[in-house]
Amino acid sequence: MKYTNEIGKRRTFAIISHPDAGKTTLTEKFLLFGGAIQTAGAVKSNKIKKHATSDFMEIERQRGISVATSVMSFEYRNVLINLLDTPGHKDFAEDTYRTLTAVDSVILVIDSVNGVEAQTRRLMEVCRMRDTPVIIFINKMDRDGKNRFDLLEEIEKELNIRLHPMTWPINSGKEFKGVYNLDDHSLVLFTANTNANDDGDVVQFNDLNDRLLDEKLGERDALQLREDVELVDGVHGKLDVSDYVSGRVAPVFFGSAINNFGVKEMLDTFIRIAPLPQCRPTSEREVCPGEDKLSGFVFKIHANLDPKHRDRIAFLRVCSGRFERNKYYHHVRLNKDVRFSNPYTFMARDKDIIEEAFPGDVVGLFDTGNFKIGDTLTEGEGFYFTGIPSFSPEIFKEVINKDPMKSKQLEKGLLQLTDEGVAQLFTQFGGNKKIIGCVGELQFEVIQYRLLHEYGASLQFNSLPFYKACWIRSKDQKKMEDFTRFKHPNIAEDKDGHLVYLAQSEWYLNTERNNNPDIEFHFTSEIHK
Repeated sequence: MKYTNEIGKRRTFAIISHPDAGKTTLTEKFLLFGGAIQTAGAVKSNKIKKHATSDFMEIERQRGISVATSVMSFEYRNVLINLLDTPGHKDFAEDTYRTLTAVDSVILVIDSVNGVEAQTRRLMEVCRMRDTPVIIFINKMDRDGKNRFDLLEEIEKELNIRLHPMTWPINSGKEFKGVYNLDDHSLVLFTANTNANDDGDVVQFNDLNDRLLDEKLGERDALQLREDVELVDGVHGKLDVSDYVSGRVAPVFFGSAINNFGVKEMLDTFIRIAPLPQCRPTSEREVCPGEDKLSGFVFKIHANLDPKHRDRIAFLRVCSGRFERNKYYHHVRLNKDVRFSNPYTFMARDKDIIEEAFPGDVVGLFDTGNFKIGDTLTEGEGFYFTGIPSFSPEIFKEVINKDPMKSKQLEKGLLQLTDEGVAQLFTQFGGNKKIIGCVGELQFEVIQYRLLHEYGASLQFNSLPFYKACWIRSKDQKKMEDFTRFKHPNIAEDKDGHLVYLAQSEWYLNTERNNNPDIEFHFTSEIHK
């Protein structure tokens, strides 16, 4: 393997959670530990001028939520960590699902007060489908939450995964005193707002019966900890790392991200056990990181990362070989060679030009419109990476231009924003009515906001009575022509000119499928790849 040393240094993971579980706050603490930033942003308060580093879009700052995946690279203890902070809100789940195809492992944040929530279940299902290794961070231990044993039982049952506690909490809420590290037998006492470079009050124990434990915690809490640890050790024993890497067991850490507490223990364990860049399936064969030739795929596109320059960046996950600046690579879908003079690595909005990148790295490529999500770069082979999800929209709205003088800006904005994958753009068949299809209602608000503030285009949305978009095709051209003519009001074209049937309801869709056996109905555009 040619690039063994470089591959061995890299860990690429995503942080996922239900909204408000503390995911973006935890991201910031990782960056503090890595020395990438000096002060954390305040995600919640709009009165404070500092904001979360990973929430760089204006609308994210205003609403206090993440609506796009942020990519950040930093070093910690000679390991290069590529961290992808994902949107928690369900309306932006598509972005998160696609991001999960670009990482090798995941950290799942769970709120100790609310336990397992709806979006947590959905995200975990995607991880289970791919057997993605998961570490769980139970956050907000400094608040009054659920009993720790009850919480673990709930997580195991709801998320269908075995847990292995790596740290154990002493109380919660106002009584929270810290965590006991079950791996190295140390007690870390809780202090609010611990500095990233401060190890805090750590006490090492060879034996939990040491009277020093009673001095530090008080007799009642010391006795409770001894009982808890005996029970946990008896049930779980020592972590089998292979069980974690195969996705069968999730190590669990307790802490308080806002107070920087319990994060270091997790990060130290993460760089020790998290998987290196992995082999990946393609349409032709499995591609492994140690191969000599470069391959990678685009999992995200973002327009106007820097509003001053109207740039458009495609995010490429490097899967094998070495990516080099100014070298020609083969764009499989377009069947042409392309090169990149200014490839970037990221710290949220800040970019640094790089000369090379290795498997596991995420590279930002300046894009003039060549890329779509799922595109593959190689050094000549014609395969493409598989398993990158696309979803059929569930909410449809017609675009009404409120300022005809800005028609060109609106057109450009719609094309660029829908390239990012947050929504899909359809044009009425044989007409010019523009229809946006999304999975969630909030996406329309973000599109409207960004069109106005980034492109100067003002629009309103009118709801349409459609339930599902189906990509259609047929080997019988005559049957296809007849169907599109008779169903004209329900036929549209996607951005690539492929025909789509917009069904009013499940009943209408099933009726059309039964009445037209020669026409194939698909819920994704992947059939045209």
